[in-house]
Formats: sequence, C-alpha cells, structure tokens
Amino acid sequence: MEALEALTSRRSPAQFTEPAPADAELEAILKAAMRAPDHGKLKPWRFILLRGDARKRFGDVMAEAMKRREPEAPANMIEREREKPLRAPLIVVLAAALKEGHKIPVVEQLLAAGAAAQNVMLAAHALGFGAAWKTGAPAYDNYVKEALGLAPSDAIVGFLYLGTAAAAPAALPPSELANFVRAWPA
Repeated sequence: MEALEALTSRRSPAQFTEPAPADAELEAILKAAMRAPDHGKLKPWRFILLRGDARKRFGDVMAEAMKRREPEAPANMIEREREKPLRAPLIVVLAAALKEGHKIPVVEQLLAAGAAAQNVMLAAHALGFGAAWKTGAPAYDNYVKEALGLAPSDAIVGFLYLGTAAAAPAALPPSELANFVRAWPA
C-alpha cells in the first residue's frame, strides 16, 4: 500500500476478529513504530503485548481498577469493563517512560510516543489489519500501570486494539481542508 493511500484510507473498525498480526507482521509494525519522530532520541515508547489468556487476566485487572475507582459501580458495568480486552485478538499497550526534568519536555516525550502509536495504526493498516486506539480511565490508573509493570510516572498513551476488521469501517465524511488551514499573518 502506498504511504499516502495508507494515511488517507485508515479507519478504526468497530469490531475485530482473528487473525491478529503474526509474529513477523507484528515485528514489522513495531519497527515502524520505533521510527516515530523522537526529539532527543529518548525512545520513550514501551510496548506491552496482550494476547490469548493475557487479555482475560488484563480484563480482571481492569475490573478491579474500576472497583477501586468507583466502589458503587454496578456489577454489569464492572463486567463490561472486564470484557473490554477481549474485543480484539491483540492489544498493544503503548506506554511512555517519561523523564521528568530532562531538557526534552515531557509533552514532547508524550508526543513521540503518540507518533509511535500512529505508526502502529498505519503499519497495521498497510498490512491489511484493523487497529483502534482506546484510552479511558484505565489508561490513567496507577493500579493498571502497576499491574503492567509500569512506574506511576509512566504514561499509558493508548491501548491499541489490533486484528482483522469484522466489517469494513464506516467511511468518514470528507473534511473541508479550508476549515483547518490559514496563512499567517491573516
């Protein structure tokens, strides 16, 4: 797939099915992620792979985290949280190991990890897979970070769901470029 075609045709599917990228495809996807812009060459990104039963165990972590955050949450809400990691055959948890007080500001370190996440999404699409970037409360929860082996100072940039799109994602309406671009000075 041509680069511009990948950039302009990528969409997040609503549902996933097997297969997920095989090991060689996943390696290519992660190598693409590591080519993201990285001011200071800090390589802040960390990739945690969840597949198979690890997704079920992570669902238990997410359910427990919700119970801790929201002690009054109803059982059906906790169960929905537990099921979230089962929505795709592979989850790449993309985290950023942030260096506070470094000459490269934390925001730039986060942006580098965000660019790595975008590269994961585009590389997966170029290889014929679907990808969706999720966050929500678990991404900011220290209990979840600890369960994943991350430090409280690390940031979870996203839970990247990967697999085969169960159906073609809906087309996005075209955006009028003029609504987003202006020359300066006006």
